[in-house]
Amino acid sequence: MAAMASLSYLLPPKPIQFRLPSKIQQNFSKKTFRMQAAKLPVGVELPKEEPKLPAPFLGFTNTAEIWNSRACMIGLIGTFIVELILQKGILQIIGVDVGKGLDLPL
Repeated sequence: MAAMASLSYLLPPKPIQFRLPSKIQQNFSKKTFRMQAAKLPVGVELPKEEPKLPAPFLGFTNTAEIWNSRACMIGLIGTFIVELILQKGILQIIGVDVGKGLDLPL
């Protein structure tokens, strides 16, 4: 039972009742409303114990990696848009001379 108590955050909460400010209450016929989380689907069971995850190594957490990948995608798309608008590659924009590379005949 102790394991179920620690997993109580997974259970749907009891209905919450809110009281609206008096100015807003005048506009509504009901003075309170209820909000309740969805119930678990049929056949879905809660885990019996919490998973034991290893400690993050040097700040490489899942959340940090998700934000890093989002920033990378935004930067890459931004680079494509700048190249599309200016009709130049990013190296030419920052002043690097772009030649023929190794000048290999293909």
